[in-house]
Amino acid sequence: MSYNKFWVVNCVLIKRVLHFFLLYALSNLWILLKRLHTSSIWSIGLSILLFAFFLFYNANPRNQRTWATRMEALMGGRELLLNAFLLFFADIILSISLFLFSGTMFHPTDLMINGGICLVLLLILVWNGIIRLIAASKQLSLSARLALFFAWWVPAVNFFLIWHCCHVVHREYLFNMAKKELNESRKENEICKTNYPILLVHGIFWRDWQLFNYWGRIPKELIRNGATIYYGHQQSAAPIKAVAGELKSQILNILGQEKCEKVNIIAHSKGGLDARYMISCLGMEDCVASLTTVCTPHRGSVLLDRILKRLPDSAFHAIAKRYNTIYRKLGDTKPDFYAGIRDLTTKQCAQLNQTAVNKEKVFYQSIASQMSSFFSAGFPLNVGYAILRHAEGKNDGFVSRKSAQWGNYLGCFSTEHRRGISHGDMIDLMRENIRGFDVCECYVNLVKDLKSKGF
Repeated sequence: MSYNKFWVVNCVLIKRVLHFFLLYALSNLWILLKRLHTSSIWSIGLSILLFAFFLFYNANPRNQRTWATRMEALMGGRELLLNAFLLFFADIILSISLFLFSGTMFHPTDLMINGGICLVLLLILVWNGIIRLIAASKQLSLSARLALFFAWWVPAVNFFLIWHCCHVVHREYLFNMAKKELNESRKENEICKTNYPILLVHGIFWRDWQLFNYWGRIPKELIRNGATIYYGHQQSAAPIKAVAGELKSQILNILGQEKCEKVNIIAHSKGGLDARYMISCLGMEDCVASLTTVCTPHRGSVLLDRILKRLPDSAFHAIAKRYNTIYRKLGDTKPDFYAGIRDLTTKQCAQLNQTAVNKEKVFYQSIASQMSSFFSAGFPLNVGYAILRHAEGKNDGFVSRKSAQWGNYLGCFSTEHRRGISHGDMIDLMRENIRGFDVCECYVNLVKDLKSKGF
């Protein structure tokens, strides 16, 4: 450890100890003043100073210049909760000691007043910390937020609950600080500044909404490192041929705007099939430098085969009709749920592979991911994983590892832990920091590699 780092760590530790003892003094102010037998002026002065510190501490628990940022608000909440717990146990020990050993030094009324002050201060610290964690954290699950809000007062449960939440937000803080430092160190290099712009093509059942980006935090990370990003803006569910036509129009618009000759396509799930058909069958091979498919069912989805085999056609059409009605209101012009799903079966993909053959002018590559267990993702991917695991082996909850391979296969992403990587994780769907897998860095490396290849 360097001298500067050693000094910073010790300063932080000293500051935390000082903060705790000031809080401890304030929480036991009544007993403290009784014991010191100070004059009224000194008592009032000490009380004002301690309460002023308490107000300042609640506003800026870590005493940082950057206290208004989300990360400092988050870590400030953690600091408040940890100190509240330490203060609670310290006050309990002091109260028991005074009750058993102080004799006639303090009247029971004094102990009750002191306890009331302690309780009020602890409630302020705890609620301030809880609100900060709930409002500032992006990694706490909804269930954890609800439990923290409603069960913070339950004895024993609250200890484990707050410890878990503080652990999650600390990991979130370290992850974000490391990411910020990494991006600062390579900012000038623009490692994602490719010769041609990047076109991100979404999969089925989604649209390129700006309020909730299909690609999560990935586009911002790529742009931060020099990439030029565009989106497909195609239908959420439609036949491959129809979507391919929309992608063609979008690419021609991009070429006109950027005054470039080609684009690099990164496509997820069905978007990879749409892009392949567009390149091969709509005369767009001269306009595409590379196609990277992410968890695309190139050989179809056995999962859909089994669902469609067991689902009555009338029920399928009823679901499709309802879906199309909803998505027309959400922006689709000609949604076709029925045809979109049918194009992902193994039979239809086999026919597509005979038609949409690779073009020599385009560089094709693919990546896959795999879940580690049934609990690696929520419904419906966990059910899909179980079905595909029995039928095709390792999979991401929707696409098997074998089906995702096309062109230059870069490998299958997973983790060494039980978490695994699902179909949705590969597009940062839940914005979750997964231990052992940085999805944004995964795409940064993909684009960095495209740049190194001259694309």
